[in-house]
Amino acid sequence: MFQIGDKVVHPMHGAGIVESIVQKKVNGVMREYYVLKLPVRAMVVMVPVATSEEIGVRPIVEPEKAVEVLHAIPDLQVEMTQNWNRRYRENMERLKSGDLLEVAFVVKGLMLREQKRGLSTGERKMLHSAKQILISELVMCQSSSYETVEAQIQQALSS
Repeated sequence: MFQIGDKVVHPMHGAGIVESIVQKKVNGVMREYYVLKLPVRAMVVMVPVATSEEIGVRPIVEPEKAVEVLHAIPDLQVEMTQNWNRRYRENMERLKSGDLLEVAFVVKGLMLREQKRGLSTGERKMLHSAKQILISELVMCQSSSYETVEAQIQQALSS
């Protein structure tokens, strides 16, 4: 169970801080919820405590792991299927995994595809979300600015 002040990551929304733990009645059932404040998107997300692990909420990575991910980006081999639906589903599964390296894979793959062929509206939104998720966690674990981390990712992608 997380405590107030813990830095955590929601796989579909990015990194944030457990602001509070509240009890709320939803559909006639009283449950505990983590209230996560996500600074990058200025969003507040409520996650049921009982299913947070199943959803994929986890502690942020250690700074060393963040550095490993940044160093691994240039060497990631991205092979994406030509079929839009399958590619979208595969990328969505990678994002839902909550694994930072998988998120970096999605970012790199979609950015390369954007440069070569352009992206559909759905994939453009996915790229934006994936970048936000990646950047938010790196900002939190490195205590860096958004701009610094974005530049680090851009440099890794162009290497």
